[in-house]
Amino acid sequence: MLSCLLPSGRDCPVVTKNNKAHAGSYRIDRSRVKGENFGNTRVNVIIPTLNEERNIGDMIYRLKRADCNDILIVDGHSKDGTVEFARKRGAKVIVQNGRGKGGALRQAFEDSFLNSDVIVIMDADGSMAPEELSLFTKAVETGMDVVKGSRFLPRGGSEDMTPLRRCGNRILTWVFNFLFLTNYTDLCYGYMAFKKEALGRLSTCLTSENFEIEAEICIKSKILGLSVLEIPSFERARIYGTSNLHTLGDGFKILLLLLKESLARKS
Repeated sequence: MLSCLLPSGRDCPVVTKNNKAHAGSYRIDRSRVKGENFGNTRVNVIIPTLNEERNIGDMIYRLKRADCNDILIVDGHSKDGTVEFARKRGAKVIVQNGRGKGGALRQAFEDSFLNSDVIVIMDADGSMAPEELSLFTKAVETGMDVVKGSRFLPRGGSEDMTPLRRCGNRILTWVFNFLFLTNYTDLCYGYMAFKKEALGRLSTCLTSENFEIEAEICIKSKILGLSVLEIPSFERARIYGTSNLHTLGDGFKILLLLLKESLARKS
């Protein structure tokens, strides 16, 4: 039984392996997030990129302001200056062997650069706030294996979600909760932090190549019995450019994954 203490100084709901609490009673004092460091905890951040030259510099700058300097960029063969720009900003860059967000993350999970206590994954477009990083890290430090951001908890939100995406996410989250007896509020959001040991167990089970990787992480966390905590997160609109997500096509892939994994568990 674990209790998570966030920077506000207030205890969060108790979470056990079989009792996944909502974060509805969390009170996060965001005025205390900026500039808060991680103490003795080392943190690696993984960012998959594809033609994010105009965004990646801002993300690296903000991560370093948040006291995170161990940044791994996995580039999916960008045609702009993403790789060069990220290297100049001090990030380690590896070029993806294949394509797709899932493939990029799986490749990163096996990279020897990841030698920290906590591993965080986030997007390159500026929508996920590095200023929230310490909240994820502190939740892992309390004993959680996986900490996942949610835009649908109190004090969470989104500037970047269309009505279609919001509806699709709600449906997919409901299907996931129904099939796997969980209590998630936001399945399709990729701001996550992992205890190093837990990620080592997860990485050997993952097979997704594209955006369905986020749902697969939630599925395999459930199957492996990992402790998972959702915390509020606010998604901002991407700084420049357009998303590589295809709402209907990627949503259908996630639905198929949920059904396939559910049937596999029962067989």
